[in-house]
Formats: sequence, structure tokens, C-alpha cells
Amino acid sequence: QVRLVESGGGLVQPGGSLTLSCAASENIFNFDDMGWYRQAPGKQRELVAVIHVGGRKTYGESVKGRFTVYRDNATNTMYLQMSSLKTEDTAVYYCSARILGRNYWGQGTQVTVSS
Repeated sequence: QVRLVESGGGLVQPGGSLTLSCAASENIFNFDDMGWYRQAPGKQRELVAVIHVGGRKTYGESVKGRFTVYRDNATNTMYLQMSSLKTEDTAVYYCSARILGRNYWGQGTQVTVSS
């Protein structure tokens, strides 16, 4: 059973920056896709950023140019660097990994953008 643990969420002012971390219990080098999703109150979960097999990255339209996803295979950790944060970025952010066709999820970390 793969475990994913997010950290780094919190309260930040509009225009600020925050970096989320996702620590995996196994060697992420063997993972297929790995990425971040978010869910705001009353809304569906949406894609934020994904690193595909081979290193190609996909970003949600609303975060392009502001967020950067990257992973460190040596520490089995994936990161989401967020900048120019907006109030509409407020959500619970989830780490996800796909391994041999099966999806795994973390418990989520709250990000609140407010003045």
C-alpha cells in the first residue's frame, strides 16, 4: 500500500507564495504519473499539475505560469511551488500517484489565500 503525505499548506496573502510537499512511502522512480489536484468547497476536484512518465508536465489552465511541479527521486518527494497566489486558489490540495494503473491519494493539505 503506497502512502502519500502532503505538507506545507497554510494561510497566505494574495500575491504570496507557498510550496507544498508530497512524501511517498515508496520509490517514486517506479511511479507512472504523479501530480496535484485540488478541491474547493462546493466544487469538483480539479487537476493542478501532473508529471507524466518521461517527465512531461501538464498544468491546469488557471495555474499556468504561476505554479511549478517537480519531483526529487532521491528523497521520494514531489513539490508544488505556487506563486502569485489568488483567493480562488483556496482549496484542499491532494497529492496523487498512479502505479500500474492504480491511483493513490494523500489526505490533503489546506491552502487558504486571504488578506
